Amino acid sequence: QVQLVESGGGLVQAGGSLRLSCASSGSIDSMNSMGWYRQAPGKERELVAAVTRGGSTNYADSVKGRFTISRDNAKNTVALQMNSLEPEDTAVYYCNARYWSRTYWGRGTQVTVAS
Repeated sequence: QVQLVESGGGLVQAGGSLRLSCASSGSIDSMNSMGWYRQAPGKERELVAAVTRGGSTNYADSVKGRFTISRDNAKNTVALQMNSLEPEDTAVYYCNARYWSRTYWGRGTQVTVAS
């Protein structure tokens, strides 16, 4: 069983930056993909960014050009660098790992962007 623990959330002013980190209890080298999702109050959870085992990345249109996902297989971590934050980015951010039919989630970290 893989456990994912997020860190780095907090309160930031609009236009600011945050860096989220996700630490895995197990190796992520074999994970098909690692990603970040977010869920705002009253909304469904949505994909923010993902990176495949091969290094391909995918971003939600709303964060393209502002967020960057990276994975470090040696450290078993995945990070999300968030720049030019907007109030609309306020949400709980969840780390996600996929291994074939298995999906793992972290407990989430709150990001609040003040206008």
